[in-house]
Amino acid sequence: MNILIIGPSWVGDMVMAQTLFHCLKQQHPDCQIDVLAPAWSEPLLARMPEVRKAISMPLGHGALDIGARRRLGQSLRGEYAQAILLPNSLKSALTPFFANIPKRTGWRGEMRYGLLNDVRVLDKQQYPLMIERFMALAYAPGAELPKPYPQPRLQIDNTSRDAALQAFGLSTDRPVLALCPGAEFGEAKRWPAEHYAKVAELKIRAGWQVWLFGSANDRAGGEDIRQRLIPGLREECVNLSGQTSLAQAVDLLSVASAVVSNDSGLMHVAAALNRPLVAVYGSTSDQFTPPLADQVEVVRLGLECSPCFERTCRFGHYNCLRELKPRPVVEALQRLVADPVSVE
Repeated sequence: MNILIIGPSWVGDMVMAQTLFHCLKQQHPDCQIDVLAPAWSEPLLARMPEVRKAISMPLGHGALDIGARRRLGQSLRGEYAQAILLPNSLKSALTPFFANIPKRTGWRGEMRYGLLNDVRVLDKQQYPLMIERFMALAYAPGAELPKPYPQPRLQIDNTSRDAALQAFGLSTDRPVLALCPGAEFGEAKRWPAEHYAKVAELKIRAGWQVWLFGSANDRAGGEDIRQRLIPGLREECVNLSGQTSLAQAVDLLSVASAVVSNDSGLMHVAAALNRPLVAVYGSTSDQFTPPLADQVEVVRLGLECSPCFERTCRFGHYNCLRELKPRPVVEALQRLVADPVSVE
């Protein structure tokens, strides 16, 4: 039984999609799972043992191009018994339809009747978590999901990891604090640079080194954090934002002694690597997309106006993040991983 998954377009969502792959493998141990998704996701999918192969979606996010989707679908004809769609968009349903896959499963959305023939109606009360909405598509409509829920787990190749360390001249001779201060979603997910800098300062003084992770868009923000450190401490902070590939970032995060992250794709990557993780939430909620790992502490203020799920603060103050000071984050870190030396 070959199954085609139409994957999501965000890093965190792709990590969480591994819970669906796990459920499918539990029910059908011999099934082969392929994932049609943007090319950037291949390093994640390559680290998921449930996935046979990644198929690169040749179109950019949001592009319709029915002709290209038809050609891709026709090239996949006869290969799959079922397609499961994680996006709710109409365009995501076109390729499985053109591939003439016998069973095409997904949630109702954007007038996909006819394109899907196993249409599910989402009960948000029954499935409040995103992973539940993914996992439910592996079972009959309305099914009670088996517990405990699986946790995403990315597998790291030691040779690839060592090559990444060598490429950036990094060493693990001291504990590594990984900071992930970016968030593609928007400003309402970004804990302020001065707060990250204070955490970095305290941990460097306690014998740690600090690595900053993110995309090219996060490079300036990472440098802002680094420049807030005084000389002598600044040299212990490496800004890797925009310098690594996604594959290298995953491999380097796997050696972190602890991670502090906004609610972002890299937060979910760190959780899937089972790194001790402090997750900082502002405009969003850990009740919908929590980090799925054993060693996690969520820090948030829980103001009356949050979670609002807005990209920018409608009041303009971003107090859900600005008023969240470094102290509770540092205390959470200390509970997860003790410092190698005492802080005076």
